[in-house]
Amino acid sequence: MKRRSGCRLPRRGARRGFTLVEVLVALMVMAILSTITWQGLDGILRAREASKAALDRTARLATVVVQWEQDLQALHETLAVPALHFDGRTVRMTRRIAGGVALVAWSVREGRWQRWVGPATARIADLQESWIASQGFLGNEPGQLTLAQGAGDWQIYFHRGGAWTNAQSTGDAASAPPAPGAPAGVGAAIEALPTAVRLVITLDGKSLTRDIALGPSG
Repeated sequence: MKRRSGCRLPRRGARRGFTLVEVLVALMVMAILSTITWQGLDGILRAREASKAALDRTARLATVVVQWEQDLQALHETLAVPALHFDGRTVRMTRRIAGGVALVAWSVREGRWQRWVGPATARIADLQESWIASQGFLGNEPGQLTLAQGAGDWQIYFHRGGAWTNAQSTGDAASAPPAPGAPAGVGAAIEALPTAVRLVITLDGKSLTRDIALGPSG
């Protein structure tokens, strides 16, 4: 009888393991896919954060513009100080608030758009004191609220006689003279309110223009 050999032939259909090269190639492909996926996800997250930041800035700016409009719509003439005045840096206005009348000052200083509100008063002397004090503001006084950063040049225009004019130009005198004891720098006569106010301000390099019509209550 013939002796059977101890060698066995491989069975048909037996599985062969991956070679080292194949494993390395697979790992490299997975690493590339992971990098591409992460970059795509990172880009989506960055875009979402940028969009959210832009929406937040737009919402804050809308709130500021609404406050500006409310201040102008609540103007109140006292004939002790101008109800609306712009000196090139600060807009001062007297408006009705709870408890009486207050001086409100809007200004642009060192890239900051700020708003300050004085105490409510029913006395002319107190209102005049607030007016005088506001002329020496530096922007860091108590009560100064920064509304927006990145503010640049700004200009105010008044609508009178069917045309827009620079707010620093001379307007029409009011029908009644100023009250006795008006502070220095107010002028010999208080000007009548315009029919509308135009705000032009640069924020983060972009120009914002807003026209506000003043109601008859002003």
